[in-house]
Amino acid sequence: MASKQQQLFAKIVLHNKLLKAPEVEQLMRQFADPEEVIQHLIATDKLNEKTGSQLRGLYEKQLEKLGIPREKVAATETSQADPTDIDALVEEALEEEQDAIAPVDAPAPAESAGTDGTTERIQVDLDEEAEARVVDDAEDELPVLERDTQSDEGTARIEIPSATVVVDSKSKELIHDILREAREMKASDVHITAGLAPMVRQAGSLKTLDRPPLPPEVTEGGLLAMLDEGRRAQFLETNDLDFCYDGGEALGRFRTNFLREQSGVDGVFRLIDTVVPSFEQLGLPEQIQRFTDYAVGIVLITGPKGSGKTTTLAAMVDLLNESRREHMILIEDPIEYVHKNKKCHINQREVGTHTKTFGNALRAALREAPDIIVVGEMRDLETTSLAISAAETGHLVLATLHTPDAIRTIGRVLDVFPPEEQGQIRAMLSESLRGIVSQQLIPNKEGNALELALEILVNTSAIGNMIREDRTFQLRGIMQTGRKQGMTLLDDSLIGLVREGRISKEEAFLRATEEEYVQKELG
Repeated sequence: MASKQQQLFAKIVLHNKLLKAPEVEQLMRQFADPEEVIQHLIATDKLNEKTGSQLRGLYEKQLEKLGIPREKVAATETSQADPTDIDALVEEALEEEQDAIAPVDAPAPAESAGTDGTTERIQVDLDEEAEARVVDDAEDELPVLERDTQSDEGTARIEIPSATVVVDSKSKELIHDILREAREMKASDVHITAGLAPMVRQAGSLKTLDRPPLPPEVTEGGLLAMLDEGRRAQFLETNDLDFCYDGGEALGRFRTNFLREQSGVDGVFRLIDTVVPSFEQLGLPEQIQRFTDYAVGIVLITGPKGSGKTTTLAAMVDLLNESRREHMILIEDPIEYVHKNKKCHINQREVGTHTKTFGNALRAALREAPDIIVVGEMRDLETTSLAISAAETGHLVLATLHTPDAIRTIGRVLDVFPPEEQGQIRAMLSESLRGIVSQQLIPNKEGNALELALEILVNTSAIGNMIREDRTFQLRGIMQTGRKQGMTLLDDSLIGLVREGRISKEEAFLRATEEEYVQKELG
């Protein structure tokens, strides 16, 4: 028979949904003492130190409250017990003290959608231990772990507040109408927030639409109706979802994030053009087009969020697609612009849907005979290392980074690697780098459009030597005198926009790399 300590420990673990019932059963077979279980969970990264400490404290507090002595359970107590006793451990833990602990009511039967498509109730598949989950009649009967809002490392799960989810197709159509209005306004983003009127971002600023506030049940029902069953289940489990929503030809595509917050379920939509803009439409200089002429090497497109990196990258891909008969692999998170085969043979892979990580997809790409590899974002050591290696081994690599200018881009790439490897990476980057494009989108004087400011670095022999010798602090001087090679500084681009009357001095000063230089040039 399982000990009182084991029964109590199992009850606390299951109540906090830290493990599933079969896992608890297996651990109780392996370890007699709950303290050993906690140590094992921390050692195997099933719990972080903070959660393990909280669990230990709750367990000891309940021991004291129920008058159970805090003593090490003998290993033979369970190891020599009948296996059927171990199998029944969880049931014993949850059946004890039934007067104070009752099972959760079974979920209501699913309601099918009416022919008018107004409301549909979808029953959520509960975890294996859900049928045995317990609730308290007394407020302090079963302890609950504090949620760690500062770290994602804990394994405590967020409980879905209801066994049913309302999916409202009428609310979905309302959200579609809002997205349609935003596209007509040429907005860049749409914010659907529970309890507030919908908002759009236009020329970099948020504006509230002339619509009534959206009740929480409307935002939740409408947003969840936009998801297929797999994504809906994923959102209900994690309360966060990042994906690309395809509204068809009439509505277009949107880079989308759903989140649950204190007022309800919200959605953020980034509008994606149905057609990839050309270089002329985007106002991109000829030098960026020249970067697509290379057969091997790496080109980096950088800038802060909302600076148009994805659109510039898509324009470069489209130009390659129109001019070269080669194999191109795109690795994105998520897929935004959908590229149809023109002259190139294109494979588009989405992280999380078609591949596990950028690193996995890049490793596989090296064996898939590509000529061109496009990496949506170099966000970690593995991805960065593989991207540089691919450029070294005869591929043209296009990638993005969230860095504000060319010099800091080089620093960011190098800083990803351990100090002992940075010398080798410097040498590799000095040879394989073809150029860096850093860009920002800045509101114009009227506040009704965005202007593009660019910094372009072209890797010449002088630039390569400075990267190899770790003298990147001198790159700014070479870029100032490298206009003939197509180079420009972001500060010079800002100065030019001010002199043309397209942006204000204040915006230029705010975004300058060296504000004193810009102020001096503009008087």
